[in-house]
This record gives sequence, C-alpha cells and structure tokens, in this order.
Amino acid sequence: MTSSPRFRVPRPRTAAGKVAGVVGAAVGVAAAGLAAGVVSERILVRRLKGDPTDPYAHEVFGQQRYDESYRFEMPDGTDIHVEVVEPTRPVAGHPTVVLVHGFCLDMGTFHFQREMLAARGDYRIVAYDQPGHGRSGRLETGEYDLAALGRTLRRVIDETAPEGPLVLVGHSMGGMTIMALAELYPEMFGDRVVGTVLMATSGGLIAETKLVAPALLGRVGAPVLYMMSNATRYGGSVIDKARKSTTNVAWLLTRRYGFGTPKPSPALVSYVETMNSRTSADTVTRYLRTLATHSRFPALAALAGTPVLVIVGDKDMITPVNHSEEIVRRLPHAEFVKIHDSGHVVMLEHADDVNAALEHFLDEL
Repeated sequence: MTSSPRFRVPRPRTAAGKVAGVVGAAVGVAAAGLAAGVVSERILVRRLKGDPTDPYAHEVFGQQRYDESYRFEMPDGTDIHVEVVEPTRPVAGHPTVVLVHGFCLDMGTFHFQREMLAARGDYRIVAYDQPGHGRSGRLETGEYDLAALGRTLRRVIDETAPEGPLVLVGHSMGGMTIMALAELYPEMFGDRVVGTVLMATSGGLIAETKLVAPALLGRVGAPVLYMMSNATRYGGSVIDKARKSTTNVAWLLTRRYGFGTPKPSPALVSYVETMNSRTSADTVTRYLRTLATHSRFPALAALAGTPVLVIVGDKDMITPVNHSEEIVRRLPHAEFVKIHDSGHVVMLEHADDVNAALEHFLDEL
C-alpha cells in the first residue's frame, strides 16, 4: 500500500521576511557574479601593483613623527586622536597649521603636506582623525552631524592651539567641517583663523555628487547599497563582510574614482584603499544623511575677510570642479589652483603641485 504524498502548506511570510529574502537573493546573485570575475580581477590588480616604475613603491605610509599626541572625549562620547608636530625653528607670528581630512580617510591623507611642513620646521602642525575615522572613536548611537564635526574642530583648536593665528586646511569633508566651524563660530575668522585652504570640497549640492566612495560598494553594488541604507536592520558587520569579499574590485574602483592620472602610483592607490577599508560600514551609513544634506554657502561669508586658497583636480569625479568654482564665485578674492590630471585625492596624487601652492600661500600670509 502506497502512502499519499504529503503536501506542506507554505506559511505566509512577514514583510521583514520578504525583504530579507529579496536581499539575500540579490546578494547571492552578486556573489555569483563576483566569483565569475574574481580571477581576472586578481590578475589585473597584481599586474597593476607590480609596476616597476612606481615612485612610491618604498614610501612608508601611515605614520609620521610627532612631538605630542592627545586623546580627548567629546560630549557625545567619541574620543578624538590628535597629533602635534612642534616647529624645529619657530618663527614669531607663523600660524599653527591644522589639517582636517575627508570622508573615509584619516590624517594620513596629508602625508606629503605634513612631511613638507615638518621638513621646513617653521610651522606648528596639528592633525587629527575625524570621529569614526582612523584612530578616533566611533559614535555609540545616532548619526554623525557636520555641525558636530565643526564643534570637534573647535575642541581640537582649544586643546592644542588655544592662542595665536591659525591656518585651516581641509580636504573634501574636511573642507565642509571648516565651513561648519565658520557657520558656528564666524568670529574666529579674521581673529584667530588668518587663512583657509579648501581642497576638493563643496559648499553644497552634495546630493549631485558621488561622495559615497565607490570602493565601499564593490561588485556587490545594489545589495550593499540597499543594506547600507537599512544599516540599522542588517548591521554594519554584514556590509563589512560584503566589502571584504571584493577587495580587488575596491582597489580598482579606488584607482578609477580617486585618481585622475592615467597610470597612478599603485602604492598611492593601495594606501587610499586601505584608509577606505578601515572606515567601517557602520560609520559610513551614519555619515550619509549629513553629507547628502550639506549646504553651507552662507557660511562662506565668514571667510570673505581672510585669504583663501581653493585647490581641485580637474578630473575629480567625487566633488567635481564646478563645486570649487562655485566657492570661488562666492569668494572672488580666493586664489584658485586647478591641478591637471588629478582626481579627488589631489594632495596625494600631485603632492608637489599641492605643496608648492600651499607653501606659496603660507609665505604670502
């Protein structure tokens, strides 16, 4: 006697279950695509990294000499890592130079500028890692806010350079941080801040840019982007695993979107990709809203009475040239330097040109 086949009535799926299923399927498809291309990508990256003409093949990135390091806690609970380089031959009246890095990077962004200034020995240097980046702590709850970044910069100044003139140097989100400082404390500009350098940054219109580093998405693309926008549901650890599975793609995308030179230094690409990868997906998702809504053109008025230097690469795909041009339109007294064949990390890719412009700006002060 044969038994009748059993039929199982499927249980209705919850909305959360359906979403999880769709995302899981999407990640599975993406993973299959990744597996198909991973060998060719690995070969390509290995060939590009093996360039015998790389001028920075033996450069030691990631750490430089400092005389003092600080670690202090902000009211929101994040602790901030700061390094100070004292001048070896101080000159009366020379300002302290404060370096403010951008999104998904750290103070190492200014590797060559810090090296140049330390070699000169006549300027005091302050560098720090923004909240959630580098060796600074992460926010426990809630989202990051540009106004909070402005207050963090003020705290760095109060702790490390409470007196004397200042020159603020900001790259990308670092430039936006300086604008947030100007919005909160306009009285500092002209009194304490005697000069401002804005590199590859924007006063607004961020929603139109590709500010979210493409290296964070990799080949998994849409599924990771979906999970990033729903980070509270899926958690940063899930996204981080997806990112780690696409390291070769991340390297190639960093090369494509961060640089403008046809054949950039593989060592520089690796260094930038390393900084990107050290920034957790949790940190990235908590910054998305404040960056997308950044609009501080009125704050630029605080800079109108002091010297300003604006630097941008002519092939910047993340904060394109028109963003810098809009800043200069609102600050017509600003010196404008456009670097040929450079992308977003202009201060690394064309360090000599940026250093020359920065030195000239400081000497003119």
